[in-house]
Amino acid sequence: LEQRAPYPHAREVLLTRSIEESAGVLLVGHARSVEATSLVNQGWCQAISPDLITRRRAWPQLEVTDGSERGETPVRLPRIVFQAIREAQGAVLVQVPRQGYRSSLACQSCRTRARCTSCEGPLMQTSAGSPPVCRWCATEHRDWMCGSCGGRQLRSPVVGQVRTAEEFARAFPDRTVLASGGSEVLETVEDQRALVLATPGAEPRIDGGYACVILLDTWLMLARDDIRVVLESHRRWFEALALGKFGARAIAVGDSAQLQALVRADPATVAERELQDRAETHLPPIGRLAVIDGYTDVIDALIDRDWTTSAEVLGPVPLPDGKSRLLLRAPRAEGMALAAALKALAAERSAAKETPVRIQIDPMSF
Repeated sequence: LEQRAPYPHAREVLLTRSIEESAGVLLVGHARSVEATSLVNQGWCQAISPDLITRRRAWPQLEVTDGSERGETPVRLPRIVFQAIREAQGAVLVQVPRQGYRSSLACQSCRTRARCTSCEGPLMQTSAGSPPVCRWCATEHRDWMCGSCGGRQLRSPVVGQVRTAEEFARAFPDRTVLASGGSEVLETVEDQRALVLATPGAEPRIDGGYACVILLDTWLMLARDDIRVVLESHRRWFEALALGKFGARAIAVGDSAQLQALVRADPATVAERELQDRAETHLPPIGRLAVIDGYTDVIDALIDRDWTTSAEVLGPVPLPDGKSRLLLRAPRAEGMALAAALKALAAERSAAKETPVRIQIDPMSF
């Protein structure tokens, strides 16, 4: 579908149409968003979900491990993961947050991140026999040397699903190891002895469901710099767990304190907590947020423009290529007024044939 400013979410379009057509709305998912939770709290929608006992009985039985064994240093692939795969009577799904082979490299000796000598971009490795290559300019570094300590050995603090698939293939020669992610996404899997390593959102389905679901590197999912990181991570995890068959076993490698919603099979609580945080910061869906991107001189001229009575102007924030970003935060009651002011701005610049600005209202991320 063609994206059009101000880039409305499909849910908002659906709600608007439902009011105009006097039609009902059904929002369905394995997880719940803060927007849906806000609708429930306002009385616009009614929550329909099974009771706790029924939900836990139908959901995979999840165990959480931090990767440590007998008090030792945590490892990425703990023994409990290998044991669960060996005992699984059916296909196994392993969710890996990063795609590729070795998506990040660092010096083995001093742990300094390996960077390109041409542009200072991060280095990666695309396969076992390939040389390190820059993610930004694609320059190869066959004779790489650490600029801090002079070391020549590389390690990978972040491992993609292809590299992880290699490790599992050596450990489980009796299983068919498949990788799904990036440009090679599998829709379905038929082999009941398959061991599937997939990035979030690329998990293939299998008839009857997976006998075991493994969530690796959950800390990496939560480390992203995004306002929706907690909700988005839980959505990805819940969707992967939903692919398990009735009575399936599941293991998550990470911090148990951050994964209790998975253990309890309780996505609603995560959304409720996030909604409380949004209320403290006056961010959507509690308030309205507009993001304006454009060249710095244009954005600077918009700082003192009259918006709405209570609108807060945040920024500008520098962006690449000589551009900047301005954020406008307003109470939800002033949402229509803010939208009208932004529409007037776009119309003015279009009529004067001036450089357009990019306007987003309540963006998914910023």
